[in-house]
Amino acid sequence: MDGYRGFLALLVSALLVGFLSVIFTLVWVLHYREGLSWDGKASEFNWHPVLVVTGFIFIQGIAIIVYRLPWTWKCSKLLMKSIHAGLNAVAAILAIISLVAVFDFHNTLNIPNMYSLHSWIGLSVVIFYILQLLLGFLVFLLPLAPLSLRGFLMPIHVYSGLLIFGTVIATALMGVTEKLLFSLENPAYSSFPPEGVFTNTLGLLILVFGALIFWIVTRPQWKRPKEPNSILLQPNGGAPEGVEGSMAVNFGNTDKSDSELNSEAAARKRNVALDEASQRSTM
Repeated sequence: MDGYRGFLALLVSALLVGFLSVIFTLVWVLHYREGLSWDGKASEFNWHPVLVVTGFIFIQGIAIIVYRLPWTWKCSKLLMKSIHAGLNAVAAILAIISLVAVFDFHNTLNIPNMYSLHSWIGLSVVIFYILQLLLGFLVFLLPLAPLSLRGFLMPIHVYSGLLIFGTVIATALMGVTEKLLFSLENPAYSSFPPEGVFTNTLGLLILVFGALIFWIVTRPQWKRPKEPNSILLQPNGGAPEGVEGSMAVNFGNTDKSDSELNSEAAARKRNVALDEASQRSTM
């Protein structure tokens, strides 16, 4: 792997920042808010940020880069697909529970549902995430879909996966700000209270975690190598079967390397020279 030390440094940084984001969220709800419970009160709502940051952001981020871990490249592609799908399934379950906590809290206190932009985008991204998970399971994990269909859907699957992850981070930042504006009255959010500063720091950690994940997954030199026996190109230029899973970015797998092109050019020159020599000898 090219730049292994750089990859390892970024990976450790991403895991550290993601873990700190989860810890900061727990400290926020346990120290500054009313804690955690399931009784329809504000402490039940607190499950929402905890589960979103833990599952929908941290675990989903790990699922995105699981194909990039070089010590897993000797594992079978089916095993890595299963791990990728399993992590995303856990993230989806935690996201659904976080929504249940919000709706139950609102219904108990007769608070209107689905009136803010945060709630609109949040519910939409959960729905699309579940559809993305089902599509990946049916098309890429089960050996049922034809290779042409996989090649056609892979770029869409990759793009939508990264789009969903980025949208989740943006929605989480909107939700944190919305919660602080509603909750901090005395002292007000605008007066820089300790809770506001602490939670703003949480938002920065979430943003940095997302940036690190995006950087790791978009570097072509850190991509999982293609398996020798699984490179089946489609006649219509579709993606090969050995392409990474739903969150890997396709960076021209079918292009030949410079060394291959140079060797082919040299071979053509040798053939031309031999032809000319044979013609001269015949004459």
